[in-house]
Amino acid sequence: VQLQASGGGLVQAGGSLRLSCEATGRTPGSYSMAWFRQAPGEDREFVAAISGNGIKTIYADSVKGRFTISGEKFENTVYLQMNSLKPEDTAVYYCAADFVYFGSSDRDYEYWGQGTQVTVSS
Repeated sequence: VQLQASGGGLVQAGGSLRLSCEATGRTPGSYSMAWFRQAPGEDREFVAAISGNGIKTIYADSVKGRFTISGEKFENTVYLQMNSLKPEDTAVYYCAADFVYFGSSDRDYEYWGQGTQVTVSS
């Protein structure tokens, strides 16, 4: 499975961005997908995840009510709609996927995309 993340950019505080992550290659069956982010000098942190059937979603407390994860299964694509962005949301955002695991632990996701930079100016 190859993951391609896109949609990052520079936005002012209070603005919005939508990230996309397309899965290609061996993609039969259901797999959970998630977004993580890593700011300079910080550890990678969980942002949001969606289950393989698209029914369950989980979010980090820091983004609840502002970010929404969704998936288009037939397109093998997951989105992260980010609203009311804050400077502290600035980071490289990574998408991840796994055929078994659904949760917030980055160690348990097998497949990773290359990351897309999100910069929020104050």
